[in-house]
Amino acid sequence: MKHAAVFRFVTDDARALYLSVCQEMGDVGDRSSVRVQLAGEDTLVLDVAASDIPALRAALNTWLRLISIAIEMREIAAPSGT
Repeated sequence: MKHAAVFRFVTDDARALYLSVCQEMGDVGDRSSVRVQLAGEDTLVLDVAASDIPALRAALNTWLRLISIAIEMREIAAPSGT
């Protein structure tokens, strides 16, 4: 894989987000690979690698959307400030 992107999400909900999306890790195409892991108590790390730019873009679109949905659902289920 010659193209890569790494995102770090620092949040108190890192573990919950990880548990929400980690089940999808085995469900990637043959042109990209994804690793999601926790770094400490408050950081979710998304590491995406791909053989070409279109595959990297597609994988990033998928995984960033999955994380975004997990954040939205977490806020609906347990709103902050309540």
